[in-house]
Amino acid sequence: MQLWVGLGNPGPQYAMNRHNVGFMAVDTIAEVHGFGPVQKKFLGWMQDGRIGGERIILLKPATFMNESGRSVGEALRFYKLDTAALTVFHDELDLAPFRVKVKQGGGTAGHNGLKSIDQHLGADFRRVRIGIGHPGHKDRVTGYVLGNYAKSEMDDLADVLGAIGAEADWLARGDDPRFMSEIAREG
Repeated sequence: MQLWVGLGNPGPQYAMNRHNVGFMAVDTIAEVHGFGPVQKKFLGWMQDGRIGGERIILLKPATFMNESGRSVGEALRFYKLDTAALTVFHDELDLAPFRVKVKQGGGTAGHNGLKSIDQHLGADFRRVRIGIGHPGHKDRVTGYVLGNYAKSEMDDLADVLGAIGAEADWLARGDDPRFMSEIAREG
């Protein structure tokens, strides 16, 4: 069993924010792979399903980004999983828009959702980093990540989310390089 977490902020006013691309990714995975209905659990929204032969629990913390670790910790404890079973989908300023990279462990690069998970569980978990690009100056970061995707970005956003959903089998199997190469090939 694996726990895949999409990071974002709850509420319709945040739905299309760059910071919510993690929510968008797990929603797409649930839709593409026919996951069960959404349940309110673990201070968030959970869906249960299978990708290939793997049981996957999808979770979107409803705690707001800064408290994501509380929700993730509850789910891991409930299922008696350790961080080796955890994958977190999140926005990444240091990647070009719509690029996707997977890495194990690492720092938080100032990402409050990752900071919260690190504080609750440690840093050794798999991250699916979805590039949003950088606005150019650190003073503009907050407005940028909490800003909505532009209309001109919608096709690229749909393409990368579709690729993440379509290629999730590789992630479920633990073949991160193949997952990344298939998404890059589709992009």
